Amino acid sequence: MDKERLKRIAIGLSGMDKQKQFAYLSALGVYNRLSDESYIKKKYRLYMGNELNLENPVCFNEKMQWLKLYHHDEAYMTMVDKYEVKNYVARRAGEEYIIPTLGVWDGVDEIDFDKLPEKFVLKCTHDAGSVILCTDKKAFDFAAAKAKLRKGLKRNFYYLNREWAYRGVKPRIIAEKYIAGGETGDLRDYKIYNFHGKARAIQVSIDRFTRHKLYFYDTDWRYLGTKLESPADPGYMVERPEKLEEMLLLAERLSEGIPFVRTDFYCTNGSIYFGEFTFYPAGGYGKFVPEQLDYKFGGWINIL
Repeated sequence: MDKERLKRIAIGLSGMDKQKQFAYLSALGVYNRLSDESYIKKKYRLYMGNELNLENPVCFNEKMQWLKLYHHDEAYMTMVDKYEVKNYVARRAGEEYIIPTLGVWDGVDEIDFDKLPEKFVLKCTHDAGSVILCTDKKAFDFAAAKAKLRKGLKRNFYYLNREWAYRGVKPRIIAEKYIAGGETGDLRDYKIYNFHGKARAIQVSIDRFTRHKLYFYDTDWRYLGTKLESPADPGYMVERPEKLEEMLLLAERLSEGIPFVRTDFYCTNGSIYFGEFTFYPAGGYGKFVPEQLDYKFGGWINIL
C-alpha cells in the first residue's frame, strides 16, 4: 500500500470510534483477505462486546453467524437478488403480491429516465441501502441518483458482513413502481421473522427514510421490544395491520424448509406487496431491547 493511501486512511480514521474505524477500513477492502470466520469473529467481538461461540451458539445473533458460515443453499442467491426474486415469489405466492418492475439495467448510463413515470423507485439488485425514491421528476436530483447507483454497483455487499447469500449476486439496477402509503403517507414495512417455516415475530418499520423506528410484536400483536440502532417509544402502540393473517400465511409459505428467513411485506390501501427476503438481519450484529429477545429468537433456530 503506497504512502499516500496510508496517509488518506489515517486522516479518515481520526476521530472515529472503533466500530466506525472497522466499518471504514472494511469499506476500503482492508479486511478482504481475512477468512470469513476470522472476519466474523473480529466484527462480532467489536460490535457485540463478547466472543462469538460457534461451537455452541445460543442467541439469535450467534446463530446468524453460524448460518452464514455453515448453512449454504444456492437458492438463497436468487432469493436475495431484488430482480430474480420476483419470479421466485410469484411462482410460490402469486403475481398479485409483486411490485411491478419498470426496468432493469447493468449500468447507470443504460437508464432512459424519460421513459420512467413521474414517481418511481430505483435500487441496486445486489445490496441493501441503495434505495432511491422519486416522487416528483421535476424536483428529482438525477446527478445525485446516478452517483449513488454507480457507487452501489461497485460495492461488493458480501464483504460488509460476509453474508454468504450475497456472494454471487450480479450487480444491476432495477426500477419499480412507486407504492404510496395509506392515509398517513407512511409506507409501513412489516418484516416477519420465520423459524423453520413458522412465523413467530413481526418487526414493524416506521418512518424508514426519516426518523426510523422499529417495533417487535408477536403473531398475536403483543409488544415484544425493539433494537438499539432504531430506538422506539415502548408506549407507542402500532395498530395491527388489517391483513396480518394473510401476511403470516404468505410468510410461512415462502419460508418453508428454511432454518431462518425474514420475509418483508408492505401493506397499503388494501393490498399486500412482497418486499424482500433477509437471511441475516443487521448482519447478525443487532442488539435487542430487551436483551432476552436475542435468546428467545435464538431458541427458535435448530442448527446443531
